[in-house]
Amino acid sequence: MSNLSRNLRVLHVGKYYAPYIGGIESHVQTLCSKLCKHVDVRVLVANAGREDLDETDGSVPIMRAGTLLRLAGAPVCLSMAQKIRNSGAHLVHIHMPNPTAAIAYLASGFKGPLVLTWHGDIVRQRLLKTLFMPIERRLLRKAQAIIASSPDYIAYSPPLYEHRLRCRVIPFGISLDDTEYDPVQISSIQRRYGRPLLLSIGRLVGYKGYRYLVRAMKHINASLLLIGEGPERTKLETEIRHFGLSPRVHLLGRVEQTQPYYEACDIFVLPSIGRNEAFGIVQLEAMVHGKPVVNTQLRSGVPFVSVNGLTGITVPPADSRALARAINILLDDPERCLAYGTAAQARVQQEFNVDSMVSQTLRLYEQVIAESDNSGDNTSMLWDDQQPLWPDNPRRKRTECGSGVDA
Repeated sequence: MSNLSRNLRVLHVGKYYAPYIGGIESHVQTLCSKLCKHVDVRVLVANAGREDLDETDGSVPIMRAGTLLRLAGAPVCLSMAQKIRNSGAHLVHIHMPNPTAAIAYLASGFKGPLVLTWHGDIVRQRLLKTLFMPIERRLLRKAQAIIASSPDYIAYSPPLYEHRLRCRVIPFGISLDDTEYDPVQISSIQRRYGRPLLLSIGRLVGYKGYRYLVRAMKHINASLLLIGEGPERTKLETEIRHFGLSPRVHLLGRVEQTQPYYEACDIFVLPSIGRNEAFGIVQLEAMVHGKPVVNTQLRSGVPFVSVNGLTGITVPPADSRALARAINILLDDPERCLAYGTAAQARVQQEFNVDSMVSQTLRLYEQVIAESDNSGDNTSMLWDDQQPLWPDNPRRKRTECGSGVDA
């Protein structure tokens, strides 16, 4: 898969890590659990508490920098810059948006190559975006390579488009294993909630567009399961009662094992209305189970994942009637529903599997290291088998990571 030495030390810097649930957190965990078989990987993130912690997740060491306080929702971790400086890494890989990591990296004085994965622009927090913009620009100028999850996001993201010559598209990938589940459990879900059964999974926040999906249910003869928690829950409960949808629309909250619900549903719906939804990895999780997807035409990677007319139907955002029409088209045409589901499963297997994501990331590391070596940087030391691996830390503890969903 790669010619990189096992002695190459890569430091991934994220915002949080499992058991904290989120799209970036899930991606970092999946990617690093596979990369560690090929290169020496460590992860640095913020800790929810004030203390520094060192743990392991399988074979991946996790450093959690204590959070002193939070500004505009971003953790302030005073020890993060020092941890980057003293990491012994040959290459730093930061997952953005992440003001904490960006500031810490720039303050650390790290001299090796930098790779960024651009999960999305800062959209909602306007004050944070304004304050962070100069730091973001400096970080982008320093990066040897910027990974985007879709060509669409490069085209629509102003900061990425400005640096498009250093952007590389590496779609997020998921595991194709373990997609078979207890048929008794699946039948139990279907008996409890009835069929046909619609499913959507995500945080209950405004940009997810769930209020439009709830309103669409007035015109759909099916049941809907919403998995996830968030600040919009009370508003959604009020709308469900107001429209008399309580027998058919169910807010399930946090669910530890979501796979049986993917298997039990007939259609997966992603009704997001804002570019905060940069990719929609839950679409892949539904598609790997052979489910058609109804999504929205956002200026992000969402329509790139599930393609209109191939793996599902794409509708305008914030349009309840369009959502209802698309869902009813699929419910009324079982053959089309099956064809889209089959194509969806094939698309994941061909374009979005985790092994492809890992191999492309490793090839990018090779290119970045080679370019840095040719430019005279000191990264040539990574080919020296006498270089020490990550220093031992007696405080390192093992932790088991959860698998629930609320993001």
